[in-house]
Amino acid sequence: MMSSAMKLRAVPAAAGLASRGSRAILQRQATAFKPSIQNQITRSSFKRAYASEASPAPAKKAPKNRFRYVKYAWRGTYTLAIVGTVWLAYSIYETRFPKEQTEPDPTKKTLVILGSGWGSVALLKKLDTENYNVIVISPRNFFLFTPLLPSCPTGTVEHRSIMEPLRHILRHKKASVKFYEAEATKIDNDRRVVIINDNSDVKGEIHQTEVPFDYLVVGVGAENATFGIPGVRENACFLKEINDAHKIRKKVMDCIETAMFKDQTQEEKERLLHMVVVGGGPTGVEFAAELQDFFEDDLKKWVPGITGDFHVTLVEALPNVLPMFSKTLIEYTEQTFKDEKIDVRTKTMVKNVTDKYIEAEVTKPDGTKEKQIIPYGCLVWATGNAVRNVIRDLMGQLPQQKNSRRGLAVNEYLVVDGTEGVWALGDCSATKYAPTAQVASQQGAFLARLFNTMARTQALETELDHLDELSKEAKGEDQEALEKEIQKKSKAISKVKQLSPFEYSHQGSLAYIGMDKAVADITWFNGNLASGGSLTYLFWRSAYLSMCFSTRNRVLVLMDWLKVKVFGRDVSRE
Repeated sequence: MMSSAMKLRAVPAAAGLASRGSRAILQRQATAFKPSIQNQITRSSFKRAYASEASPAPAKKAPKNRFRYVKYAWRGTYTLAIVGTVWLAYSIYETRFPKEQTEPDPTKKTLVILGSGWGSVALLKKLDTENYNVIVISPRNFFLFTPLLPSCPTGTVEHRSIMEPLRHILRHKKASVKFYEAEATKIDNDRRVVIINDNSDVKGEIHQTEVPFDYLVVGVGAENATFGIPGVRENACFLKEINDAHKIRKKVMDCIETAMFKDQTQEEKERLLHMVVVGGGPTGVEFAAELQDFFEDDLKKWVPGITGDFHVTLVEALPNVLPMFSKTLIEYTEQTFKDEKIDVRTKTMVKNVTDKYIEAEVTKPDGTKEKQIIPYGCLVWATGNAVRNVIRDLMGQLPQQKNSRRGLAVNEYLVVDGTEGVWALGDCSATKYAPTAQVASQQGAFLARLFNTMARTQALETELDHLDELSKEAKGEDQEALEKEIQKKSKAISKVKQLSPFEYSHQGSLAYIGMDKAVADITWFNGNLASGGSLTYLFWRSAYLSMCFSTRNRVLVLMDWLKVKVFGRDVSRE
């Protein structure tokens, strides 16, 4: 019993010893671990204290670089400038150094193109001249960018900046193209020849010759319409060619210098300084605006004596100017002209023209008519088109043209009615579209596609005939292969022949109205976008700049605009 009791007391004693031993071990571990914790606390405290004494409290986190967009924009502009410079240099090099051309193939058909206007040049630009022997006949050896022609008489744009030599255009074609600077006087449809006159100043007499053709494209344009009004052709200045711009320039400056001549009467001075523009279309409106800008920006500064007497009048027979524009833009244009002090006289029909005044019939609001005398110093006639003599002669040869009055009647493929292998485009053709540069340019591009298609069709038909002959002699697998090739060529021919008739796509109308303002009526999806003002003026300039024929023209026109902005317009006579 004693031994059992002692055993029972020994167990808790052993347990107590074990627990005391464990506590001793934990205490020794804690004692060994405490210095390291204290050391860490001491080191961290020292670091914080040192940091707080050595440097101020950290500032708020700085925002990201706020100018990074400017940096990216600069890099983009810099890259675009480099790319643009390289492109410009390549364009100039390509223009200056044309490639070698192939010689005409006498076995191919002869395509004769009359004229060097919008339609003819658009045709030449996209025509593959390797398919034909191409001959171009025109009395002028350059293409004229007519939308900027109203800017030439005032010196806003130099005349050579809007002229592209025709030789430059022809020299860049793959196959060589013959050019004759001559006037076509007669088209003999029966004999298939064009009679031309060499009106060169070098030769004392006119040299006449004939040019045969297989295909003929007539793009001679139209002449100025006078509507049979007496005195217009003798006394008015037109605005259709470069020579017209030179003539207007001399006339305007002559009127100014004569008005400032010694002992000039006030009545004669007012007459000389009255510039009258007849025609409220884009050409007339733009020239009137350019002339008023010329006066406001330059003339009255260098010739202050004309300030109170110089004025511009625009005469239009219709109820308003710019009839092809929307009503809102018409009203905006007329209000702008009023602000510019340009006198707009609508419903005013010219009946007679003398060397010093015009006689006009004015329709009043109540319907009554009144005759007016309008004195002028310079008269610019910018009204409509008339048929040229060579076109009138061809119309007389063809019975199918007897009911046509405005020009050569053509079908939906621009083939002249009553002919075969003769096409007409531009102002010399009578279509349902207005005679504008935009229409003529699209017609030229259409005919280029037509002629290229005809050449491909002819080449495929020649190959098809050759395959038919081979198929007749072949047997077995060779014959089957040839028949498959024949089917393939036949499908290709039918696909190539599927050329739709010509359909005009109106891109819009633009006109400059002065005071660095313009109006635009642009086709936008299924509707029209009408705008006017200074931003439209920038669009007008950029649009015309992009429409210029070559890089050379674009650079020259841009330099002219910059020169006028810096130095002003020249007020010399020439």
